[in-house]
Order: sequence, then structure tokens, then C-alpha cells
Amino acid sequence: MAKATCISLLVVVALATAASAQLSATFYDTSCPRAMSIIKSAVTAAVNSEPRMGASLLRLHFHDCFVQGCDASVLLSGNEQDAPPNKDSLRGYGVIDSIKAQIEAVCNQTVSCADILTVAARDSVVALGGPTWTVPLGRRDSTGASAALAISDLPPFTASLQELVDAFAKKGLSVTDMVALSGAHTIGQAQCSTFRGRIYNETNIDSAFATQRQANCPRTSGDMNLAPLDTTTANAFDNAYYTNLLSNKGLLHSDQVLFNNGSTDNTVRNFASNAAAFSSAFATAMVNMGNIAPKTGTNGQIRLSCSKVNS
Repeated sequence: MAKATCISLLVVVALATAASAQLSATFYDTSCPRAMSIIKSAVTAAVNSEPRMGASLLRLHFHDCFVQGCDASVLLSGNEQDAPPNKDSLRGYGVIDSIKAQIEAVCNQTVSCADILTVAARDSVVALGGPTWTVPLGRRDSTGASAALAISDLPPFTASLQELVDAFAKKGLSVTDMVALSGAHTIGQAQCSTFRGRIYNETNIDSAFATQRQANCPRTSGDMNLAPLDTTTANAFDNAYYTNLLSNKGLLHSDQVLFNNGSTDNTVRNFASNAAAFSSAFATAMVNMGNIAPKTGTNGQIRLSCSKVNS
């Protein structure tokens, strides 16, 4: 690894460590003690109404943190929302807006949109049967967003294993973090346009699985037709995603590269055979991701409305 890259990675890790020291799980205990219960109730209701929403809120948090840090920049109208990785696929904004309005009614301009989204991601996982973890709090909201960074920093569904490793390392996340966070694809749906190339052109795919997916994803139409990322237990947060990879039933190219005679094969095998190991690694990785470059202290602001900066 080049010396400059080593130094820049050290800086990223140091910044993340410094940031986590400024965040605290008890940040709102005095200023807004009801905040956590309001978020949990709203997320649980939304997921019970539509299980897919759990995956949508989790993805919203991921797409927030990977673009200029966990600062709710993705919630600002336009900008990142209109970038190709997000346009016509990110969802869940209305759930966050509703939670924000409920919290503003009891604690004016106290709880950030960035923290609401971070907690909502955790509560979504729990609502679908996944692990829980303690969320450090105290992030503030950005005053801008970047469509360019959304394009450059969010790993695409066509990514190779090395490209995934590099994209996560750029954010101070380890290879184990990357494989664990990919396990978020144990829930949720993907659009046909994101897996068409895999089901028609790739050879490291179970043939019956490919045929099954082709039925609802024609070669030349149906771009927005949906398929579950985990065909086994689509609405349960479990380790079946990894079991699917062992059978060459990863839906996206960027899923199957995790188990394709490469450096992450053993991690996938471990998570497939040991649900507790996956749950633990996922919880750790979510905290690490939530610590990416938060704005604290006097940086940023506490937005009154998540979709626009304060006037």
C-alpha cells in the first residue's frame, strides 16, 4: 500500500475515533427523554405496515453516512436525492419527516435529523428480528449536500470485491465491516435494472435461481420490477443472505463477489454457519458506520425540517 494511502487511512480512522468520542448514547437523556421511544414506535408501526420499509430506512442511513458523513445530507430535497445511485430508489423520507414532526412537538430544535435516521436504522433491524445495539448520539445536520459525492462514494451494484473493499476503507471501515454491512441485503428489494446483467450474463449463479428471477425481469423491459435480495426469508433479518451466497444465489453482482473464490469467502462461510457471529459483526459495523464524520459541537445545525436547511 502506498505511503500516502496509509497516512490518509490513518487520518480517516483517527477522525472517526475522535468523532465517536464526542458522541454519547445519553446525549438526549435530559434534553429530550422521549425521543428514542417516539422513533421506535413510529419505525415499528411503519415496518409492521410495510416490512420493506425497514430495509428502506436502513439503506437511507447507509447512503447518508457514505456521502460527507452521517449528517442527514441525503434528506435535503434535490442534490443527493437526484443522483443516479439514489433517484427513484431511495425511500422512507416520509417516515423520517413524520418522526421529526412528532419530536419537534415535544422538543423544539433539539434532536437532529441525522440522529433520527441513525436510530431509525437500528430500530428497523430490530423490528424485523435482527440484533440491537447502543447508538451513540449527538450528530448535527449538514447545511448542504453533494450529488457528486453520492456518485463517487457510494459503491455501485456492479462493484468488484476490490472496489467494495476500497470504498469501505475510504470511510475507515474494515473488510469484515463491509461483509457484515452487505448482510443488510437479508431484507429489502432490488430493481430489475440492478440485477439484469447478473441473471442473464454471469456464470457463477444457480441456474434455477437465474431462471426464476428472469420471469419478472425481462432482458429489455421492466427496469423497476422488484425482487427480494434474500429469496429465502425476504422480510426477516437473519443470516440467510450468506447461505444464499454459498449456493450462488446472490441477487446483485456486488453480493456474489463476496463469495467467489476470493479473500472474503471464509468470512461469508462464518456468517452463514454462525448467526450470532453475523449479528455481533453487524452491530459493530453499524456503530462504526454511524461514526463516519459526524458534525458535532457548533458544526452544522439542528434542522427544523429534515428536507431543508433552516432559513
